[in-house]
Amino acid sequence: MQLSSNIDRKKVRVKHKIFTWSNFISLTRALAPIPIIYLHYTNGQQITTTITLLVIYIVISDYLDGILARTTNEISELGKTLDPIADKISGSALILYTVYIGRIPLAFILFSIFRDFLIMSGSLYIRHRRGKVPMSVMSGKITVNVMALYWIVAFFAPGAHLAIEILMWCSVAFMIYSFIDYLHRFKQILNGAEFN
Repeated sequence: MQLSSNIDRKKVRVKHKIFTWSNFISLTRALAPIPIIYLHYTNGQQITTTITLLVIYIVISDYLDGILARTTNEISELGKTLDPIADKISGSALILYTVYIGRIPLAFILFSIFRDFLIMSGSLYIRHRRGKVPMSVMSGKITVNVMALYWIVAFFAPGAHLAIEILMWCSVAFMIYSFIDYLHRFKQILNGAEFN
């Protein structure tokens, strides 16, 4: 276990535990799209109570794992990697399915995947150079939430064309902004800044 201050001047204890409740929640969030997609597709694209509850679980668990890790003092190296990967897997799977059923344009998901690939590559490079993965930036979390709202409206209310269009462009704007934020953090870390 190590105690260090990150570039935001916060002190966080980072452990090397694997089996924590927050990591379990992140893992289940990554798997939750499987029943959502299966139930939606096999029910003739009808929304069921189970689908709605699973979507609510994905949204809540995105906050719950981080809150739980901080309040139980179980922030882990695995968790710092697993949380954003769970976000990417669950979000990408649901958006890809929504592209497949014609409610989100293919260009949107391709742009999102390209951005995420660059961010994850940067994180892996930092891990190679500094021995650990940096935590997500707040603008990245906000971007995930805006994209989630876009997906929710496109999935649950496909007739709300104006709202869907506005949320799509808001998502693109936040993806660009958070990428710049990640790039700035990447440069700070490579220049020797401490981080968790």
